[in-house]
Amino acid sequence: MSSGETSGGSGVGGNVSSEARVAPIWKEKAVIANHRKRIFFDNVAGVLAFACVFAVLVPLADMVFMFAYRGIQLLSIESLTTITIGSSSFVSGGLANAIVGTFLLIALAAAVTIPLGLIGGIYMAEFSNDGRLSEALRFAADVLAGNSSIVLGYVGYLVFVLYFGWGYSAAAGALTLSILMFPYVFRTTELALRKVPQSIREAAIALGSTKSTMVNRLVVRFAMPGILTGILLAVGIGLSETAPLLYTASFSNYIPTGALTHQPVGYLTYVVYVYSQLPSSGAHDLAYLASFLLITMVLTINVVARLGLRRFSKV
Repeated sequence: MSSGETSGGSGVGGNVSSEARVAPIWKEKAVIANHRKRIFFDNVAGVLAFACVFAVLVPLADMVFMFAYRGIQLLSIESLTTITIGSSSFVSGGLANAIVGTFLLIALAAAVTIPLGLIGGIYMAEFSNDGRLSEALRFAADVLAGNSSIVLGYVGYLVFVLYFGWGYSAAAGALTLSILMFPYVFRTTELALRKVPQSIREAAIALGSTKSTMVNRLVVRFAMPGILTGILLAVGIGLSETAPLLYTASFSNYIPTGALTHQPVGYLTYVVYVYSQLPSSGAHDLAYLASFLLITMVLTINVVARLGLRRFSKV
C-alpha cells in the first residue's frame, strides 16, 4: 500500500516537473523577437507621426502668430470704421467697406445655401428611394464640390454679370458663393441623417408619429452636430474665397448700400490677395489686418457654434 502510494506520488510529481520544463509560448525566442520588432516599428511610426504633425503645426502656428501679432498692432476703431482710400500706388484708411461687404456676401450666400442644402439633404436621406436620380444628384454634388472655384467664378461672370445683366454686384457674388457652398451643406446633411440609428425611426413610427414629424422633431435633432459642422465648413469656405468674387463682385472702396445689383462690393479676401502684392506699406498693413479679421471671424463662428452645439449633443 505504501509502495503504491509512493509510486503514484512519484508519477504525479514526474508529470508536474515535465510540464514545468515546457516554456510558455510568449517566452519563445521567435515570439520575443517578433514582439521587439513590433515595438520598434511602433516607436518609429510614433516618431514619424509626431514629426509630421510638428512639421505642419509649426509653420501654421508661426503664420497665425504673425497675422495675429501684426493685426493686433494695427487694430483700432479707426481702421474698423473708415473706408479704404487710395489706388495701386498708395493705399490708406480702414476696412469698413470690406468688412460690411464680407458680411453682406456671406449672409446672402448663406440665406440661399443653408435652406436649399438642408432640404436637399433631408430629402436624399429620408424620402428618396436611392434610385438613379439620387445617385446622379450625389455625383453632381461631389463633382461640384471638387470643381475649381475660379471656374465657378467665370461661370458666375457669364451668367449673372453678363447674361442677367446684374453687373459686378453683391447679388452676383453671393449667388456664385452659394453654388460653391451648397454641396458641403447638402452632402454633410445627408450623411449626418443617415448616421442616426434606424431603431430611433422605428420607435417613433411605432408610437404613432408620422414620417415628417419624426424627421423634423427627432432625426434632425440627433443629426444636428453633423449638420452644423457642414454649415460651418461651408461658411468658412465662403469666407476664404477670392477667385469667384473677382469675377462677380469686383471691389469697391465704399460701404455697400441697399442696391444688390449694378454696384461692386468690397470684401476682405480681395484686400489680402491684392494689397499684399502692392509696394505700399499701407497696403501691406491693411492686408495683415484683413487676414487677422478673417481668422478671428472663422474662430468666433466655430466657438459660438460649438457652445451652442452642446445643447443638441445632450439629446
